[in-house]
Amino acid sequence: MKVPSSNRFLRSQTDEPMERNHEHLQLLLTREMPYGKYKGRLIADLPGNYLNWFARKGFPPGEIGRLLALMQELDHNGLLSLLDPLRKR
Repeated sequence: MKVPSSNRFLRSQTDEPMERNHEHLQLLLTREMPYGKYKGRLIADLPGNYLNWFARKGFPPGEIGRLLALMQELDHNGLLSLLDPLRKR
């Protein structure tokens, strides 16, 4: 499934949809939130209400914003189980 080009948050630098890119899913399990209330917590472990707040207010620019947007999409659509096999590594 292609991500609509209007969804700039789910596009990677190579214009490949992030949800198809294993590396981006792995980054959700290794990148920590660099600031805010949940500083130091893995992106994959951020609570849904925090991710939804970003979705309403706007995701930050750059990689962290794209990862937060991807995590929010996974959480919102009930797809968190996609991360389970990667967590077990």
